[in-house]
Amino acid sequence: MKRGAVIFGGLALVFVALAFLVVQKETVLARGQPVLLRLAPVDPRSLIQGDYMVLDYAINQGWREGREQPQEDGNVVLRLDEHNVGEFVRYETPGTPLAPGEVRLRFRIRNSQMRLGAEAFFFQEGHAERYANARFGELRVTDNGTSVLVGLRDENYQPLGSAIR
Repeated sequence: MKRGAVIFGGLALVFVALAFLVVQKETVLARGQPVLLRLAPVDPRSLIQGDYMVLDYAINQGWREGREQPQEDGNVVLRLDEHNVGEFVRYETPGTPLAPGEVRLRFRIRNSQMRLGAEAFFFQEGHAERYANARFGELRVTDNGTSVLVGLRDENYQPLGSAIR
């Protein structure tokens, strides 16, 4: 009897944790500000994992090309243009307020690379041609910098991947 209660308690804890993660991501999707990030060239697909596109962002290349590399996880501050395209401004320092038109975006350093948590875009098998012209990753970003990748856009800022009529 005691063993069953422990098992069911553990399962309940797992389901509560999963529900929390889902609610957290749905909140970002519902309340997050749209931000477009220019994509950098990268190998487009992985044959092992199926049809998906590896994403790299132009803001990541800046520190590889001479900008000081952050040593720990934090936020990058972006300035948005009239199309909501984010351009690097600075790494956020605690206590520094954002200027109008700026947003923060959370990053993590993994294997000496800056990761935004949106480095792969999965799509239905056989639909790679729909995403071949991707130039921007579209993220939803909350005030604290949490983000979720919601889609890809072309050079005219139009969403890619809508159903073919």
